[in-house]
Amino acid sequence: MATVKEQPFVLRKSEIQGMGAFATRQIRRGQRVAEYTGEHIDNEEADRRYDDEKMRRHHTFLFIVDDDEVIDAAVGGNDSRFINHSCDPNCEAVIEGKKIFIYALRTIRPGEELVYDYQYERTDDHTDEDEKFYKCRCGAANCRGSILAPKKPARKPKPKKRPAGAKKKRGGTTRRSKNRVTAGRR
Repeated sequence: MATVKEQPFVLRKSEIQGMGAFATRQIRRGQRVAEYTGEHIDNEEADRRYDDEKMRRHHTFLFIVDDDEVIDAAVGGNDSRFINHSCDPNCEAVIEGKKIFIYALRTIRPGEELVYDYQYERTDDHTDEDEKFYKCRCGAANCRGSILAPKKPARKPKPKKRPAGAKKKRGGTTRRSKNRVTAGRR
């Protein structure tokens, strides 16, 4: 008979937001912490259930899977829905097919709160009021003040073409990111 492995965290009051998930044992870098579960719905249903215009502050358990599907952890979800946002995360959310898993980005000590960067979709038409609505309370030294995805840096002007016969400079390296797809909660 196979045994069910106990989740590596408990829920308790968080200084970041309401309830939080706190490690009960050491969680190693790269370890799968939990699956983010709930009812799979479409965007239209998500918008019907959660109207940002009627909320005083943003609070949902929605997580975007892809362009057509969202998980609502408020319906049939598990304790992973209480993993809070931080601009300095120790976890990341990874989409694998139609499922979302939370993995440790680094080794997490017992008692430490589990957090990941929600990276809510940011659009060009977001206002100062939106920034306040999506206010971050993580308290990290590098807090960007919002649970919205980081602002994209201004585009650099294209370099001027080299004169004919000029040699290309050599040097520098390019870093590639992991081949993981991440997406934020809504």
